[in-house]
Amino acid sequence: MKCNDALKEYKQYMIVEKGYSDYTIENYMRDIQHFFSYISQNENLNDIRDISQNDVQNYLKIIHQTMSSSSVDRHMVALRQFYIFLVKEKIVKKNIMSSLAMSKRTHYLPEVLSVSEINQLLNSVEVKDAVSSRNRCMLEVLYASGLRVSEMCNLTLKNINLQKGFVRCIGKGHKERIVPMNEKCCQLLKDYIENYRPELLNENSSDYLFIDKKAQCLKRDRFYHILERIVKKSGLKKHVTPHTLRHSFATHLLENDADLRSIQEMLGHSDISTTTIYTHVSNYKAINEYRKLHPRSQKGRKK
Repeated sequence: MKCNDALKEYKQYMIVEKGYSDYTIENYMRDIQHFFSYISQNENLNDIRDISQNDVQNYLKIIHQTMSSSSVDRHMVALRQFYIFLVKEKIVKKNIMSSLAMSKRTHYLPEVLSVSEINQLLNSVEVKDAVSSRNRCMLEVLYASGLRVSEMCNLTLKNINLQKGFVRCIGKGHKERIVPMNEKCCQLLKDYIENYRPELLNENSSDYLFIDKKAQCLKRDRFYHILERIVKKSGLKKHVTPHTLRHSFATHLLENDADLRSIQEMLGHSDISTTTIYTHVSNYKAINEYRKLHPRSQKGRKK
């Protein structure tokens, strides 16, 4: 079977059987196509059954020279999942990815903002027109509910219940979850929906909550640029991404004695071990505070 034909079948499998998000499918397709491009140009191979483990190892050596370890690992994950599918469907006999190990790299704790930094960021967006109202609400929703940026962008009006104060979102694997929102967030959303969103619609119609001036769903890439400008204006010196707000949401809840299992459900983590990273963040902060403040610590305040 030709490589591209196998990839087409895998795409259908990801859509129909696995229910992956468009974003995940797009990433897997891009990374596997990158591998196929190398194979066709350097190894002159077009049939998926002719690719050997040695071909993959050569490819990994090449991309290690131009990519970070995390990017190489991402390509490996895509190829691993692809070959699991190929063996399952009996397109190939052997999983040539099974014995290839991921690179050993340092796992860094996620960057979080303090409560005062969160307030500095949010309050830097003064609501004075439709665009600023929308932008402020997007930040508020990310911090209030810990949504992923793709989940936030895909929210519709029906997903929001302002009276009861919750948002219903569709996460990874098309799993639905309900997450509460705070009163301030609900107030700003109500003002946006009733007084500012109609201006963005401009007599058009859209079910999406957050839209651009053409009444189209606001895309994640566009939001990244919006957030970048807001962070710069706020005066914060930290690197802030949409996931920084999600990390801050979870960490601040944990620091205020929220149950780890509840945080797991709100974040939409299928495995609680993913959520436990926030206990390390909280502990790391406590250790730093101890070292700075304890009288017997070398870094303690001098009398």
